[in-house]
Amino acid sequence: MIRLFKHYIPHAVLLLGLLDFALLIAAGDLAWRMTARRLGVDVGEMDARMWPIAGFSAMVLTAMVAVGVYGSDCVRSIRYALARLLVAISLGVIALVLIDFAVGGHNFWRSTLFYSMICAVGLLIANRIVVGGILGVTAFRRRVLVLGAGPRAQRLRELGEARDAGFVIVGFIGMDDKTKVVEEAIARSAIHNLKRYVQNLGVSEVVLALEERRNALPLKDLLRMKTAGAHINDVSSFVERETGRVDLDSVNPSWLIFSDGFSSGRALSSMAKRLFDIVASLVLLVLTAPLIALFAVLVKLDSKGPAFFRQTRVGLFGQGFELIKLRSMRIDAEANGAQWAAKNDPRVTRIGSLIRKVRIDELPQAWNVLKGDMSFVGPRPERPEFVADLEEQLPYYAERHMVKPGITGWAQINYPYGASIEDARHKLEYDLYYAKNYTPFLDLLIILQTLRVVLWSEGAR
Repeated sequence: MIRLFKHYIPHAVLLLGLLDFALLIAAGDLAWRMTARRLGVDVGEMDARMWPIAGFSAMVLTAMVAVGVYGSDCVRSIRYALARLLVAISLGVIALVLIDFAVGGHNFWRSTLFYSMICAVGLLIANRIVVGGILGVTAFRRRVLVLGAGPRAQRLRELGEARDAGFVIVGFIGMDDKTKVVEEAIARSAIHNLKRYVQNLGVSEVVLALEERRNALPLKDLLRMKTAGAHINDVSSFVERETGRVDLDSVNPSWLIFSDGFSSGRALSSMAKRLFDIVASLVLLVLTAPLIALFAVLVKLDSKGPAFFRQTRVGLFGQGFELIKLRSMRIDAEANGAQWAAKNDPRVTRIGSLIRKVRIDELPQAWNVLKGDMSFVGPRPERPEFVADLEEQLPYYAERHMVKPGITGWAQINYPYGASIEDARHKLEYDLYYAKNYTPFLDLLIILQTLRVVLWSEGAR
């Protein structure tokens, strides 16, 4: 994987993205030539059309990221990728038409955009047939050797067996006989020359997955494998990199303390984040005010009670604030106390079901963002009643409050909507990853991919 602004990107995705951008440039140039030939005019110098073509390519590539074209399902499935490619290219072209109309320019001939769209679909699908069908993600999988044969090693084996795994485990070495769960693990005593063993297997990375590391680190073995050219990694860091979450089953306080992350040098990033929040929330409130007003009226007509719903939530540093949303449940929804939302929850009103699916009920939270109680991106704020219980049951839950809560977040785009302690545990792993690795780049990635969640109602309930 390539680490870009503290966030890991798989080699296959990076290669696919670079090839896609080059093919979009080619599609734009081909469309430009087709239009010029049809109109009987000179195609002109490349310099004259480079910026419009680059603008088309950048806009479509951004749309592709937003709708999930580079997700694991799209990388390995041509049929799955085709549907999202068509949506992405259509959204990109529509956005370009609107921009061209707004600025009053003539950078894009309409027929050029149409031809660009047709050419782009053909070239991008061909790219996926070559990269995804012939090479596939397996061509970029690292060969991993696991030191350990206990529950942690077993979890790594399960990760490696996933279809979208970026690595393949070539062997397990049992360092002791006390906690052997992986039956095929080879005993350390059975390997005479560990350095040669690693070289023969073509190991590129060794993951330390011992159940007990105190006074048990095989320093000599690790040094031999390191000198054999293998990268040495801890199980917690390895899982974080591969899954984009902090694994609560393997993490410990010392890893959180000594690992990279939670940087204090975020003053400039925090200022930029707050400035973006102010500008974006103002723009969003102005643009969506008629929509919010319309659905506020519909909520009032659909059921008794106020149009807006206010509730205390836990924010930065554990401080409470009043969150505002369009009401989507009956006013007696919590007559018996605080409850988790459930699938097909009978407390949700008819209009409430609609606005939840398309996330319209979240729009008034832009006011919370403008006030500074929330940010656009961050962990979802929970209720104090749930937080008190979750902090007792889940380790490191309080650490998610070290960043401002958000309307959307890393957990929201990576984990389906959940309403249980187990779901909260999984979402906490993603929230900790965000708090640990926050950068403006990660915020941008989350904002873009929120469009995918909205379009396909992923996680909505």
